[in-house]
Amino acid sequence: MDFRELRFARAMEFTIHEINNRTDLLPDITLGYQIYDSCSAVPMAIKVAFQFANGLVPIFNYVNSCSKSVAAAVPALVGESASTPSISMARILGLFGIPQVSNYATCACLSDKRQFPAFFRTVPSDEHQAAALARMVKFFGWTWIGAVRSDSDYGNNGMAAFLKTAQEEGICVEYSEAYYRTQPRSKLERVANVIRKSTARVIVAFLASGDMKFLLEELARQPPPPLQWIGSETWIIETEFLRYNMCAGAIGFGIPRSVIPGLPEFLLDLSPEQALQSPLLMEFWERSFSCSLKGRTGSSEFLRECDGSEDIRALQNPYTDTSQLRVTNMVYKATYAIAHAIHGVICSGTLYLPLQILNRLKRVNFTTKNGYQVSFDSNGDPVAVYELINWQFKKDGALNFVPVGYYDSSKPRGQEFRMNSAISWVGGQTEVPVSVCSESCPPGTRKAVQKGRPVCCYDCIPCAEGEISNKTDSLDCLRCSAELWPNTKRDSCLPKSIEFLSWDDTLGIILTVFSVTGAFIAVCVTAVFYKHRASPIVRANNSELSFLLLFSLTLCFLCSLTFIGRPSEWSCMLRHTVFGITFVLCISCVLGKTIVVLMAFRATLPGSNVMKWFGLPQQRLSVLAFTLIQVIICVLWLTISPPFPFKNVKHYKDKIILECGLGSDVGFWAVLGYIGFLAVLCFILAFLARKLPDNFNEAKFITFSMLIFCAVWITFIPAYVSSPGKFTVAVEIFAILASSFGLIICIFAPKCFIIVFRPEQNTKKHLMGKSFLSWY
Repeated sequence: MDFRELRFARAMEFTIHEINNRTDLLPDITLGYQIYDSCSAVPMAIKVAFQFANGLVPIFNYVNSCSKSVAAAVPALVGESASTPSISMARILGLFGIPQVSNYATCACLSDKRQFPAFFRTVPSDEHQAAALARMVKFFGWTWIGAVRSDSDYGNNGMAAFLKTAQEEGICVEYSEAYYRTQPRSKLERVANVIRKSTARVIVAFLASGDMKFLLEELARQPPPPLQWIGSETWIIETEFLRYNMCAGAIGFGIPRSVIPGLPEFLLDLSPEQALQSPLLMEFWERSFSCSLKGRTGSSEFLRECDGSEDIRALQNPYTDTSQLRVTNMVYKATYAIAHAIHGVICSGTLYLPLQILNRLKRVNFTTKNGYQVSFDSNGDPVAVYELINWQFKKDGALNFVPVGYYDSSKPRGQEFRMNSAISWVGGQTEVPVSVCSESCPPGTRKAVQKGRPVCCYDCIPCAEGEISNKTDSLDCLRCSAELWPNTKRDSCLPKSIEFLSWDDTLGIILTVFSVTGAFIAVCVTAVFYKHRASPIVRANNSELSFLLLFSLTLCFLCSLTFIGRPSEWSCMLRHTVFGITFVLCISCVLGKTIVVLMAFRATLPGSNVMKWFGLPQQRLSVLAFTLIQVIICVLWLTISPPFPFKNVKHYKDKIILECGLGSDVGFWAVLGYIGFLAVLCFILAFLARKLPDNFNEAKFITFSMLIFCAVWITFIPAYVSSPGKFTVAVEIFAILASSFGLIICIFAPKCFIIVFRPEQNTKKHLMGKSFLSWY
């Protein structure tokens, strides 16, 4: 016999007595009742439902407020407590429009009004509990859990609702097992072994009390590692289970605890004479005291006869335990709901039928004497209100139920759940236990799901080069923008370092020194030449071209400085155009000197008047013409598509190169090509004049200088293309300086040597002789 269910039945009896003694509710009407024990068996529940539907059980006679005598069969039903019997009864009673108000049938399936049009309940649907449990699991960060349920309508429907919400919340389930107490013991052992071997440290148990009892007894034989139990409302408030310390720290949603004034006294106000009047009370009395009541009819399983010394107040069992009164309050509310519906029907003057009571139940809205609101929504469900129950150790070491929070479905979304006390976790710990399949992936990594396993089981993969993740458990890495690059941890993007050939860079300083040195040398040579401008070696081969050549070489050395420093719009346009024009001016002068050498020796032949066609005016004009062509090329380049500063983010992954874009590749290579064309032409002419007789044949020095010039610039092309970053600019500066030094050394060094160190050879006679080259 289930003593707790007997308490529920007597609570209904108490409530009916309370209603009958009221003058404001059903005045002059006496409610009657009949109590049946279905034994939690579906066949018995169906049998009783058919009896109710057929009107075989007269329940009460009364006189209404209109002083009309009325007799009626069952107008409504309180019960059943379990979901499966309630489902069977509701299908039958719904066909006849007989309202059924359950105090503890929580299956979400009973909210379907198409199947169960006459079903109501004062206990919340498991749909709310399942959602609340899933959100609570998510709230505490548990993503890897186990699940076990009763293999019944209650367990299967409740767990299905929980798993659906859990999946939406990103929670993974390692296992989901079902068990019912009538199944073979081997099934129970298998479920227990799955729990023992699992890696999940949190287990959600959607079990009826009877099934939970069997499971805990089996686990107690070989306790599993410490588990954080999450309980459904049926067993989380079951005082019988407080003896299992393995469940210490368990949490779950239970029906709120209540106080029903007068009920404890009513339950204890039971004498042997009263017990003899009811088979249920007689069985309770005899089983509680292990004796046979005097005056009973029929045999008893107890040989000892009760002697009258039995004290019901000394009993400690579920019947006498009124410290919680959770589900009992649901019986209290259900009974009052039916009374209010009957009151509304009778006072409205309509025909008294179960169908009218059914319709009136849909609209009831009142507050009980102990302060609880009662109403039903369109599905026949009440507002879902739960207490969050935590099993905590008391000072004496025993476990106790402690409310630590509440859930109220009437609150706005996101505010339904609130905590008001500290939770004691598994084993009495104060820290929230961890239950994850894989540890969280730190910033700088991303989650990669392990093949064939749930999404909560993953590996942490470092972000690829150029990508970051700046939060924990990132699903994907984010690529940094073109001007940013990840830090070493790859959890944030930092500005890339900027690279260009700067003035304070070591390479920039070296090239600047060489550039200034070259320009200084050119100025010094100019000074020497100017001082000895009347000497034969300076006057030979057009001194005007020599001074112009020295001026252009000075510009060539200095133009390399425009390549150093942060590129700007003006510096980008200036560096290439100044370089192109000054070098053409330089090569034009050398070309003019080469042509003069060839023409001079042609003029010594009898009858030759070549020099009159290439005198000073023609030499000046040739230099101007050659240079003007380059100027036109540069103007066209700057007009159509000029060079521009830009940030090269492709060459290096972790830094930005500030450089000058060519604008037009054709313009750039046209400038270089024209310089190369003049250099090659000059080299060919100088090579042809190298064997002309003279102690100082300048064509040989021009040949050497052009050979160096061409070699430098031929080497420059592949080096320029392949050099990275600032070294591209350095290669171009090096080519400018190398070719400029080649020209100044090959052409002017021999002359300066004679002027400074061999002044005796600086005579016209000696220059026309044949022994000059003996020193060189």
